[in-house]
Amino acid sequence: MIMRSSRIIRLKPGLQASERVFTRILVAVDGSESSSRAAKTAVRLAKRNEAELIVLSVVPRPTYAITPIPTTGSPSLPTIGFPDYYAYASKAAEQWVDEVVSLAKRQDVKVTKRVLKGATSVVEAITNYSVAQNVDLTVVGTKGSGGFKRLLLGSVSSGVVNHAASSVLVVR
Repeated sequence: MIMRSSRIIRLKPGLQASERVFTRILVAVDGSESSSRAAKTAVRLAKRNEAELIVLSVVPRPTYAITPIPTTGSPSLPTIGFPDYYAYASKAAEQWVDEVVSLAKRQDVKVTKRVLKGATSVVEAITNYSVAQNVDLTVVGTKGSGGFKRLLLGSVSSGVVNHAASSVLVVR
């Protein structure tokens, strides 16, 4: 056990204080304020551990057509179809990932970006990708995007905690 700035850091059994605790860190982002805080924390951890950072966003496959509710003064609003949804969601995911990549590069952190599209389960996509990439730590925010996006994502952070093979850090 090592004491640093009034925080206790517990090391794995047999691990020396001079050894890096994490070599590959994955952070999942969804554009929410919580995932932004998680990304900043992941960048700091990657910098401290000289670890590779993988920035991931998942574009889930919708299970229904998206139809706006008509309002007064708007006689006919078009239905947003799957191609429109993917175009919008993919562009947003790329932007979220690129923001974190830019932050990591400014900190001289080795970084990889990935956007997964068409997942039936965001949790499964994150945990499977984490295993495939041999990740030591998965970082997520406590709450995802609100409103409509929240309906698509569900409780991702608790799902990742329950199903991940790696250690998980949930950032408030």
